[in-house]
Amino acid sequence: MTWFTVALVLVVAAAVILRWRRPAWYWMTFGVTLAALRVAFRYASVMDACGLTVPPSRWRLAFARMTNRPVPESRAPRILRLRPTRTGLVLRLKLRPGQDAFDVSAATDRLRHSFGLYGVTSRELRSGIVELRMTGYDVLKRVQMPAKTDHAPMRVPVALREDGSVHYRDYRTVPHGLTLGATESGKSVYQRNLVAGLAPLDVALVGIDCKQGVELFPLARRFSALADNPDTALDLLEALVTHMADVYQLIRANQRITVDVPDAEIAADIWDLPEDLRPVPVVVLVDEVAELALFASKDDEKRRDRIITALVRLAQLGRAAGIYLEICGQRFGSELGKGITMLRAQLTGRTAHRVNDETSANMAFGDISPDAVLAAIQIPTETPGIAVTGDASGGWARIRAPHTSLREAVNICNKHAERTPDLPALAAFRPAVTPLPSARVPLSKTAPATA
Repeated sequence: MTWFTVALVLVVAAAVILRWRRPAWYWMTFGVTLAALRVAFRYASVMDACGLTVPPSRWRLAFARMTNRPVPESRAPRILRLRPTRTGLVLRLKLRPGQDAFDVSAATDRLRHSFGLYGVTSRELRSGIVELRMTGYDVLKRVQMPAKTDHAPMRVPVALREDGSVHYRDYRTVPHGLTLGATESGKSVYQRNLVAGLAPLDVALVGIDCKQGVELFPLARRFSALADNPDTALDLLEALVTHMADVYQLIRANQRITVDVPDAEIAADIWDLPEDLRPVPVVVLVDEVAELALFASKDDEKRRDRIITALVRLAQLGRAAGIYLEICGQRFGSELGKGITMLRAQLTGRTAHRVNDETSANMAFGDISPDAVLAAIQIPTETPGIAVTGDASGGWARIRAPHTSLREAVNICNKHAERTPDLPALAAFRPAVTPLPSARVPLSKTAPATA
């Protein structure tokens, strides 16, 4: 009995230490079992307390009266599957007749307290099927990306969501994006993760960094074109517009619209072209977009109008030509001048780190979801990297990118420097970089030959 008591004390002490110092390890060893048992034993009573049950049907009441049996109880949604994950539990439910997915979504906070878990989010998979993703600990406190992620063309993992799933930046689904964040909010780290994720892909990276290039120029080996001032940025954007027109001419010439070609093979964008004819897709990263919209003289105003016009044209027409925009900035509002709201309307993906004013949050999510605006302005200053992301569908979530230092991002770009494509239309803006040092010659034990 003494040895059993000692072993029990050691196990409890280990669980307490793991929960304090390594919550992910605690969850995988102890937490997932305890949480699954809590959900299994408390499920019926919790659903009843949260108002997620329906009264028995009439035929069940009639059958109970005819057989002189007790009145049947209210029924909760049926559990289809309970699956543990590395960060929590996934509970798939089949709703009863008369229930709505919104009822489950409105009760997620009460479910979180009732099951003793850190967070609960819900989403409707299809009619009558709802999935609850429950996290056992704060996955955003110490971000650890899973070892294996889904890979697809133009789709890169950049952050971790609050429900434990991976947040992907999918340019095929959401072509253009807007990223906002105040100083020291984690916006630069998010951008580095994006570049590091795109570096191994067959894609051309184009950067505009009006902070004299301090953010993007260290990554120059993987960029096909870079600009560090508004004047160069204007020339680069207009060259991109010309490149876009050339790509459209290529698509027109290879649309295959003759009657002997099936309709499914008619080309309407670069992804419908054969691989040997397909132009390389281009991702344009604009850092500090406000620097492109500010002006102090008439000449600067003319340049500014041309820059915004080029950005709007790329946002409106660039998707089919394989040109995708990633606009970043500390401030993004209508006071930046005409054309800004038109540009924002084309930026489907929205990501907001901590912002200094509610206007920027409204500019990011005001036309998507008021709840996302409230979540964005409530991001605390002591947690850099926390962000709110959403799209035109109205859905939003909290995310956090893993910390990637500038040195790590540079090493990744240098490793994949041979993938940097040469675009003739952007050759004038190709950054001049020194060649990478060659590998060291191994030392030989034999003495060199003398003349």
